[in-house]
Amino acid sequence: MSLGGPRQSKNPTAPPERGSFPLDHAGDCRDAAQEYLACVKQHRGQNNSCRALAKRFLQCRMDHGLMMKDSFHNLGFCGDQASDAGGS
Repeated sequence: MSLGGPRQSKNPTAPPERGSFPLDHAGDCRDAAQEYLACVKQHRGQNNSCRALAKRFLQCRMDHGLMMKDSFHNLGFCGDQASDAGGS
């Protein structure tokens, strides 16, 4: 073990499954995000009651170019109606 040398991790990190996406610096989806987070807090971390808000937030991000458009089915909304966001 050398002091001051570069650290080498035994567990290399992997990139995110869906890549990176820009932060919402302009606040385009701030309201949707805050409503979703308030819902999760109100339900003590159980997000099942907040799925419609999560879907609205993701749709906002897609509409403002903050993430790639994708099918809601691919984003985990398999049993929901209107599960397509117009993406593949």
